[in-house]
Amino acid sequence: MAGKKKAIIFSSIFLLFLLVGRLYTGIYKDDEFDDSYFFIKNAPAWKWHFYSPRGMSDLKLIDMTVAQQNEQIMYDRYIPNKLFYIPM
Repeated sequence: MAGKKKAIIFSSIFLLFLLVGRLYTGIYKDDEFDDSYFFIKNAPAWKWHFYSPRGMSDLKLIDMTVAQQNEQIMYDRYIPNKLFYIPM
């Protein structure tokens, strides 16, 4: 019985670490050089892959589709405030 309880606790802690890792890490594509980076987010979000639809162009937010606007807003929120990143 004690072994089963230990396995449940270990599994719960492992799943918690996976969840926290998923919420606080991500991958973004650099808008200038098209390189990918693994990074630590400054706030939790389920979104994993970030890219800028604007890129290095002068495209304004109002000229984008709704999906592109949402993507650009997420990119602007998380990427400039990243805590740590490494190239992939």
